[in-house]
This record gives sequence, structure tokens and C-alpha cells, in this order.
Amino acid sequence: MSRPVPPFPTLNAPILDGTVRHLYVHVPFCPSICPYCDFHVLTRKSGQVEKYLERLEAEAAWLASQYDIDLDTVYLGGGTPSFLRDAEIGALVGSVRRHLGWGAAENTLEINPGTVSPARAALWRELGFDRASVGVQSLDDATLKFLGRQHDAAGAREAVTTLIGAGFRVSGDLITAVPGQPLDSDVHGLVDLGVDHISAYTLTVEPGTEFARRGVTVHEDDERAGFERTEALLTAHGFARYEISNYARPGQESRHNLAYWNNRTYLGLGPGAAGQYPLAPKSGGTLTSRRTNPHLHTWLTGEQGEPEPIDAEEYVTDALFMGLRLRAGLNLNDLSRRSGLDVRARYAQVIAAQVQRGWLALDGAYLRATPAGWWVLNRVVTDFLEA
Repeated sequence: MSRPVPPFPTLNAPILDGTVRHLYVHVPFCPSICPYCDFHVLTRKSGQVEKYLERLEAEAAWLASQYDIDLDTVYLGGGTPSFLRDAEIGALVGSVRRHLGWGAAENTLEINPGTVSPARAALWRELGFDRASVGVQSLDDATLKFLGRQHDAAGAREAVTTLIGAGFRVSGDLITAVPGQPLDSDVHGLVDLGVDHISAYTLTVEPGTEFARRGVTVHEDDERAGFERTEALLTAHGFARYEISNYARPGQESRHNLAYWNNRTYLGLGPGAAGQYPLAPKSGGTLTSRRTNPHLHTWLTGEQGEPEPIDAEEYVTDALFMGLRLRAGLNLNDLSRRSGLDVRARYAQVIAAQVQRGWLALDGAYLRATPAGWWVLNRVVTDFLEA
């Protein structure tokens, strides 16, 4: 439910670009379900992918009829998009291109190391993908076995080498705080392979997962040690931490994910996919609309998620939650311009209190979280919500 905007200072009418420039496509199929995974994923069954592709085409056509679209980035996530057979991923890309176009700046494919071969890498490049996000997770066989991964360290190394040789910009995923993990050699190994981007996520045990049923736990001391050690190692190798969990060599940041962290509009295509959509002018104080698609079986019937209107207050708090994940933080002047709400005046007391605690820093127009603030970011954002 939207909250009414209180009588705090506002600017002129909100200014939001009505053109959608980013597309996320969800492919829910996986060869197996990892014990830590709580995403909408499932193993494929006979005829299921064909139905998925038919429904995807129809949804892409519908999105094209609803919005002004000029794509900068496309991201195929999952699930395991690279698990699709060659003809299937070709059909998916064809549907996107026919109805929505293709990214002018960056097109990412999430890839499982076990699905890579030189021929497949060449096909993915021909289809228009230029960035690969590879689920390496570790380069230690014992750690990979604990995580339930189907590939081994040698397979991960070969996959990354093959993709770089095919001309991809490669990002390697790494899970930290795993019991017994040789973190230093994992980080050094990924860097030595030649990746230009690393996403390092702490192992999280979510309710309903196999790890939760087994009673696997992650200790905060291990989480913090992995958090700090990963940054120290990657910084020494010339990587910059530009977001809480993401590191890149200069110019190799994920353009698509930066759209999320900067609270831009984007399309969500496929079962379980979320999108943030622009609205027509004079929409009763609403700036954007958020919609999350239902899971596969319901989505295949043609159902879509209900749109949730986002007003200026919620738009700003969403932007703060995402933007404070970035090392650079967010520009309050730009956020005020986009939302129509004078953010600095509206949240002056909260900002001052957080700066005094050492959780936030205000540098000119830029508000950013300190390293201490990153550890309590949910608390920081809650204070904004309760203001």
C-alpha cells in the first residue's frame, strides 16, 4: 500500500525518464538444485521448456505494447540460462530481439561451468552476449562438494578460460564464509584466470533450503572475516569494491546491476521476474510501479503479478536501500530531481543522526554508507522508513 507523502518540502513535478533501458529475463531451469539456493528454480521436465518459450514470446510482445523501450542492457539470470539447449536459447534471444530489442551497452548470460564448451561459447557470442557471469563459487573441490556444485575446480578453470578466449567479459561468482574454505587461494585463483569482475557473496542459509534442514549455520565472525579478507586481497590485485559484494577492475562494473542499485526502471520477463516500470504523467502522486511475476506453473497460465504503485516516499527509501550498497553512495540532488521530494530536507534528522553514529557520511551532495554502516544497513534504512 502506498503511503501518503507528508507535508515536507517538495520540488517541482517529478522527473523520471519514461523510457525503459534495462531488461531482466528469468530462466528457472537448473540441472540440479543447490542446497543453499532459495531462488525460483526447478529441474526441467518434458515439454516444460517449450511451454516456457511460448509464454515468454507472448509476454515480451505484451511488454513491447505497454512501454517505450530502448535497451542498454539485457541480463539472462536464473536458474541456469546456459542449461538451455542451443536451439532453446536461440529461440529465447529471438523473442527478445523481435519484441524488445537488444542491449546497446551490455548483454549478460549467467553460466554454469559445466555447460561450457568452445562451440557453445562461440554460439552465445554469436547470439549477442558479451558478458558472462560464471557460477564458480570456489576453486576448491572440497568446498564445491559441500556447496552441492556439480562441477569441480578444474572444470571451473577451464570454463572461465574458454569464455575469456571467446571474447567475453567474465565475472566470477564466489561464495565466502564456507566452513574450511581456502579463501585466499580461491581469490588468487580467480584473479589469475583473468576475470575482470568478481561477485563475492557470504554463504546465507535461508529457510526452506536443504542447508536449513541440515542445520548449517554461518557465524558472524566468519562472515566478517571473509568480508574483510576478500576486499584486502582483491584491492591488492587492482580490483575496486564498488558495491558491498562486487569488485571490478576499472571500467568493468556491471552496467545492468548498476541500474538496480541506482533505482532505475527495468523490465522483468519470465516466471518469478520482478520489474520496476514507469507510469504515465499525472498518476496521482505515483512515480513507478513494481510487479513480480508468479512462479512457473501459474505464469504459464497467463497470470501476471499485481502492480504495486510506488509513491515519492517509497521511491526514495528504495533508492536509499539500494544506493547505500554502492561505495560511492547516491547523489541526493539527483534523487530529489527524480522523485520530486526534497530528500535532504525530508530526512535531515535521520541523516544527521546516522552521520554522528558513524554509519553514514555526507560528502557534498553524496550520501554513502561507511564500512561500519554496511554491517547495519537494514537498521540504517529502517530509520529512514520510520522517520
